[in-house]
Amino acid sequence: MNKTIHQWIISKDSLLNAILDKDKKKIIRDERIKSIINELMNWPGTVLNSHKSAKQSFHKLEFLADIGLTYKDIPEIISKIKGNVSEEGPFVLPMNISENYGGTGTDTLAWAICDAPSITYSMAIMGLKNDNAVIKSLRYLAALIDNNGYRCKVSKELNPFRGPGRKDDPCPYATLIMLRLLNLYGDEFKKEIEICSECLLRLWVMSREEHPYMFYMGTDFRKLKAPLFWYDILNVVYILSGNKKTCKDKRFISMLNEIYSKSYPDGKYKAESIYMSWKGWDFSEKKEPSAWITYYVEKIKERIEM
Repeated sequence: MNKTIHQWIISKDSLLNAILDKDKKKIIRDERIKSIINELMNWPGTVLNSHKSAKQSFHKLEFLADIGLTYKDIPEIISKIKGNVSEEGPFVLPMNISENYGGTGTDTLAWAICDAPSITYSMAIMGLKNDNAVIKSLRYLAALIDNNGYRCKVSKELNPFRGPGRKDDPCPYATLIMLRLLNLYGDEFKKEIEICSECLLRLWVMSREEHPYMFYMGTDFRKLKAPLFWYDILNVVYILSGNKKTCKDKRFISMLNEIYSKSYPDGKYKAESIYMSWKGWDFSEKKEPSAWITYYVEKIKERIEM
């Protein structure tokens, strides 16, 4: 990371300073992190009403995992997560799909391929990569691959629910978060990783023509946004950069250059879209450069250069 940018980032946010120093004690002492941990003590939380919502418990778990917390730091939460597992293997959350959308209209513990991979990923990078429950979830989810990516799949409790798309289309978001999970295990899932990467790169090239499951790569997609939860350019490039082969692909480079084009002359970046539920963080306002957005771009650069 550029020394000047590094100094600016750590001066802007004490939590980023602790993250870059890998100072676990300071990370956990941060009041914002304490608040998230306290909230997740109620796992699995309230009924899931929107996977996109940045308030969701599984998104906040992702955030804790990505900044360096491990299962040892939040043992009670991990215990509750492992206590909510489906027969198939994936971890479950409370959901309610109305009858109008093919559900039962009642609260039930279930999983969907647009949430289960994120929980499995979080558990894996929190130090449970080889845990039996994590491996069972991983293998079940990985086996759901189709020839064009991961399609909309849900647990038996939610059948026959399916998202708003053609049944043979890949779900871009499910494919994205499955790729993030599979990247942790590398060559063991080489074929699946290639299919996921190709799906996302192809959708970038075909962004004007193809919008499976109503996921667009248009104006909103191209706005820089944090944390990295949803289907937007920063998150897609961040996850794709986890594979060295992909980093050399001209389609990936095109996406990367789209991000670079948003840089200030001094190498800083600002948020162009925000999650209102994360008010108070520097990425929740658009007027000034964001240390967090800049941090994520720098992390992508580091991955490419490795």
